[in-house]
Amino acid sequence: VQLQASGGGLVQPGESLTLSCAALGGWLFSRIDWYRQAPGKQRELVASIDGFDPTYHTDAVKGRFTIFRNIGKNTVDLYMASLKPGDTALYFCKTGPHWGQGTHVTVSS
Repeated sequence: VQLQASGGGLVQPGESLTLSCAALGGWLFSRIDWYRQAPGKQRELVASIDGFDPTYHTDAVKGRFTIFRNIGKNTVDLYMASLKPGDTALYFCKTGPHWGQGTHVTVSS
């Protein structure tokens, strides 16, 4: 399985961004996680989607981020709204033991 994360960029506080994770050779309904790692901090789980189970979002992003399957694109996307400087990080997607290469998100005015 090869994961490809995309969609990162530089945005201002309060703006939105959508990240996409394509799992090449994988099954879209497997468990797929989005993690992030900010400079000097440990990698943390941001959101998960697994089959038809309820999705998971860490408390820091609840109400602002939404993980969902984009059936048309065959990706698992992370919609991020009301972005804050504290959301600045390298965002990774993961399924099983497989990690994507990460995509940078920078929130700055």
